[in-house]
Amino acid sequence: MLWYIIGGVIGFVVIIVIILWLFAERWKLLRPSTWLFLKESGWLRFLNLKSLHGYIYLRWPGYYIHLCIGYFAPIFKRTIANWMADRYHGKVLTHDLARTIITLEKEIPLTDLEQIIPYPTARKLVLNGSADIVVSECPCRSFREKPCQPTQVCLIIGQPFVNFKLEHSPQTSRLISKEEALTLLEEEHRRGHLHSAWFKDVLLDRFIAICNCCKCCCGGIEAMVKYGSSIMSSSGYVSEVDEELCSACETCVEACPFGAISITGDKATIDWAKCLGCGVCATQCPVDAISLIRDERKGIPMDIAMLAESRESR
Repeated sequence: MLWYIIGGVIGFVVIIVIILWLFAERWKLLRPSTWLFLKESGWLRFLNLKSLHGYIYLRWPGYYIHLCIGYFAPIFKRTIANWMADRYHGKVLTHDLARTIITLEKEIPLTDLEQIIPYPTARKLVLNGSADIVVSECPCRSFREKPCQPTQVCLIIGQPFVNFKLEHSPQTSRLISKEEALTLLEEEHRRGHLHSAWFKDVLLDRFIAICNCCKCCCGGIEAMVKYGSSIMSSSGYVSEVDEELCSACETCVEACPFGAISITGDKATIDWAKCLGCGVCATQCPVDAISLIRDERKGIPMDIAMLAESRESR
């Protein structure tokens, strides 16, 4: 009798797992993009469940980020925030650097990333020059009660991620051209939103997307400002104020995603430690009193020409 009960329980669990898998695969046994992702992940990731972790993130990024930032981070605070930063992190990009990545015509693989992406899981960066770009629903904005508009602003770049989004989320993602991607970047830039390149350890340890982040919705910005996580790294630049031009209007204070600007007397003051060099303040300043300057203490930018030249000189 006991064995019948055990067998029944196991059978029930197997049926539930099969139904969940078919649901995740949109009622197909195995979609081509899923097979390609599992194949590129390799057996080791499959056995230690990293492939499953990566699959869950790719399939339901909104729920994933919402759970981490909305539920786990408030409970575990810095512990969960730093755990995420070691495995899931973004590199802030200036507007010009974001444009160059989109217009890249070839792949630039790198392995020495400590000063570009200062995280242990960023072992391999591939700047993908593929024409395959998908714009998808922003997982951060989609879970806010009153999200910034538009919500379809995340750019997924390169395979197998592009086809995965198209096959698994056809209602919220679409294939776009590089010209359309550049237009989207320009529109988000004018809205005062920052660009960032994102990496995740269980997604082949590589660059997967350019996000266009607003400070009121972005989970990465919230993790940094609210929970002290180092989930986003500096662009390699820092803002500088021209005191003669500055009118202390406080526009930059409101625009800064990281709370790095304050008004001291009759001028804006930059908090060097907090500034990540996104350039939002420079874009929004009505009198052009702020500019970005290169700062080696902030790390190396994701500059395509510089990285390609560095690789060729090795």
